[in-house]
Parts: sequence; structure tokens; C-alpha cells
Amino acid sequence: MRLLSAMLSLTLLAVACTAGAAPLPAPRQVDIPATGLTLHAQLYKPDGDGPFPTVIALHSCGGLSGQSEPVLLRYRDWAEQLLKTGHAVLLPDSYGSRELDPQCGVKERRVLARRERVADINASRQWLQQQPWVARDRISLMGWASGASALLWAVRPQLSPRGAGPDFRSAIAFYPDCRISSGLGWSARVPTLLLIGADDDVSSPSACRQMVDGARGRSALARIVVYPGAAHDFDRANLPLRAIAGVDAALPERGHIGTDADARKDSRQRATEWLAR
Repeated sequence: MRLLSAMLSLTLLAVACTAGAAPLPAPRQVDIPATGLTLHAQLYKPDGDGPFPTVIALHSCGGLSGQSEPVLLRYRDWAEQLLKTGHAVLLPDSYGSRELDPQCGVKERRVLARRERVADINASRQWLQQQPWVARDRISLMGWASGASALLWAVRPQLSPRGAGPDFRSAIAFYPDCRISSGLGWSARVPTLLLIGADDDVSSPSACRQMVDGARGRSALARIVVYPGAAHDFDRANLPLRAIAGVDAALPERGHIGTDADARKDSRQRATEWLAR
């Protein structure tokens, strides 16, 4: 009888804990007018009327969605984190909107970070500026890998967005490829945080450090954090470190990827603090 009572108590406790954990709401697809196409995006928004600070989140070369899910787990994970801090999250689908599959291993890419993806970023900003639930002066950018590379182009002073409304509030770039930007005298017009692993052999931590160091004195606040021992995709949950075989079109062609628990935890805290500035 005591054993049965104990089991019942544990069951009730588990049910209570499950009931108390609010699941991530399903995203809502929105259609954004853009040059030459309709840009499809997935939107996570807190309950209520706002206005909410909002993050435009930019997917990597693997794309935004999976075969049966509109938003991959890695981005749902971040959306949940951002919703907890009161942010809405808009995830434009640069590939799906153009009926393209993942672009990691594509040699002749039709969607370039410095061109189409910057256009998608600016179209997303213009759309958000028209939404009554958006805090128009608190629209920020966050991107991963190729999405982070697009972010670096989008925040350059030469590419200040047209149209009414305040500029982006801030930007956070996870492990972009800085090799082109570092040779072009990169600088930012909005506060920009770059997070990358020291052992990232997909991107180039040394090029990113050179790029940020070279911008000092002629840029808005730009900071870089290099995590010792961390590889590409360090912020993804439950991803064992492994070498890339080069056969998955949704993954980079070379290098290593994997979770780094310490870097993941620290990056989430830093991102929260950066967006709260």
C-alpha cells in the first residue's frame, strides 16, 4: 500500500510539473511583400497587444524548416528563449520562399548573404515597422552561420535601410564566415555582438577577431567572444561533437559541429543581456 501511495504521489507530481510547463506555441506564417517575391516567415509572438521588442532571426545554409516542421528545433529552441524575455521572433524563410532546398553544398548559389538575404532582412524590418504590436525602436537581428554573415552585411553603414522608422536596435551573430568582411574594412552602425568557438573549423575565428579588431574607432560598439574548445553550432542542444561527412546538403561541407554546454549557456545569457541594452 505504501509503495502504491508513493507511486501515485510521484505520478501526480510529474503531471503537475508537466502542466506547469507552458509549451512553445505554434508559429504563425506571415507573408511579407518583398522585391520580386512574397517572403514567407514564421512568427512567434507573446500573448497580448504589446508593443514587444522583436528579433529577426536568420537561418543558416540548412534552411529554416524540416520535412514535417515549419521551424527546425534549433530555431524553436531560441524562439522559446526569446519569448521568455518578452520578445517576439520573426524567422524569414529565404530559401523556402524561393522554392529552394538547403544551400550548404550548392556551388552556384542563387541566394547570397550580401544581396538577397540583406533584401529579406530589410523587407522584414519594413513589415515589422507597420505592425501595431511591435516596439518599432527595439527591432534587433540574430543570425547563425550564413544568416550571421548576412547580418554582418546588413549592419554596415553603407547599407542603412530605407524607409521610415528607427534603425535596428542591435545585432547578434553566431559563427559567421568573416573572411570576406575582414578584408573589406567592415564596421557596424548598430551595436553588434559576435559569438564563435575557438575550434570552429567551418567558419574562421581568427578572421572574425581581425574583422572586429579592425573596426575599432570607426564603428558602433562591436564585441567578439571566442569560446575556448567550442566548435561550429556550439549553441545547439544535444548535438554530439562530430566531423561532417559532406553528404548532407543541410550541413556545411567540412569541419566539425557539436554542442558545447558551457558556451551554449554563456551565449544565451550574453544574448539576453545584449538585447536588453
